[in-house]
Amino acid sequence: MADWQTFSDRINNVAPSATLAVDSKAKAMKAAGVDVIGFGAGEPDFPTPADVVDAAVKACNDPRNYKYTPTAGLPELREAIAAKVLRDSGYEVTADQVVVTNGGKQAVYESFQVLLNDGDEVIIPTPFWTSYPEAVKLAGGKPVEVFAGAGRGFEPDIAAIEAARTERTKAIIITSPNNPTGAVWSRETIRAIGEWAVEHHVWVISDEIYEHLNYDGAKTAYVGVEVPECRDQLLVLNGVAKTYAMPGWRVGWMVAPAPVAKAVAKLQGHLSSNVSNVPQRAALAAVAGSLDEVHMMRESFDARRKAIVAALNDIPGVHCPTPTGAFYAFPDVTGLLDKPLGENGTVVNTSSELAAALLDEAHVAAVPGEAFGAPGYLRFSYALADDQLAEGMRRFRRWVG
Repeated sequence: MADWQTFSDRINNVAPSATLAVDSKAKAMKAAGVDVIGFGAGEPDFPTPADVVDAAVKACNDPRNYKYTPTAGLPELREAIAAKVLRDSGYEVTADQVVVTNGGKQAVYESFQVLLNDGDEVIIPTPFWTSYPEAVKLAGGKPVEVFAGAGRGFEPDIAAIEAARTERTKAIIITSPNNPTGAVWSRETIRAIGEWAVEHHVWVISDEIYEHLNYDGAKTAYVGVEVPECRDQLLVLNGVAKTYAMPGWRVGWMVAPAPVAKAVAKLQGHLSSNVSNVPQRAALAAVAGSLDEVHMMRESFDARRKAIVAALNDIPGVHCPTPTGAFYAFPDVTGLLDKPLGENGTVVNTSSELAAALLDEAHVAAVPGEAFGAPGYLRFSYALADDQLAEGMRRFRRWVG
């Protein structure tokens, strides 16, 4: 490639999405006729609720939806999201604080684009969702990892967070329930982070997309409730993908102080304009409706959670803590490294090599911990059918031998 054909440093410094890479390879193998069990993508296998689909069908026949609409989102959807925050989180926001985005991932990207200057630092409790550090880098920022392992229940320590703070610290990310670990952080931890952010004038970015997926009595703690004084520096990110089984509809949102929301809408006006109107109408039906179907899906996830944790812990060399949120199991697989595995006696040195061998030889797709800042682990999504989950675990155990 000639010098003039090289790409920008910005894109060259960003890693591809590991979760999408695993999912893409698994789907390519399936297309080639290989029977792959996919634990890679966090994609609920349930159909989108029928009333939500019906709203989209009606929207297709409504000429209002054939035109551009406000960049920040349909006014009625923004109102419904504000009402949903009051219903679910317990505090009041206004519609002008809401920006509807193309999935939750766009809200993540836009958060850093409007908050960061070159060299600004963002503290990311680790293990983290794979796209956080890359979105920070795309905004010219520097991700700062603060690791908390299984010994702490994957829950960050405020002393470690303070030790990572510098004069360039601009923001911190909260993800609870957590992807990839399934941990639900305590009210005490959420409160400590919020109070710390207020004291040191740090933006808080709270990703709450798994808020309704809790088990064993765990409850999502909202930083906007625990520390009301942080709301002027709080960006809440959410969407319909996980709660309502709508990952392909691509509707997310940000709730932020009005000046931040206005800046995000300005950016989005040049980036993508309004989100497609038909999915917005579907999201309106979801957000304004009841949570009955959500609760039924959660019951199924709970049963799968128990099944996958038991199956993983039955595999020699694997140790899986019991998650209390989201739909991920995050086992420690260091006991499988540096020893022969499978019929071929494959020896792997890292969890990344383990994930590759597991897919190639056992046709089971999982995401390596390296993608989440946690080498030595694998992430298994249990948002797949019961029979597929059981068969995938049988293959994993059989392959380990």
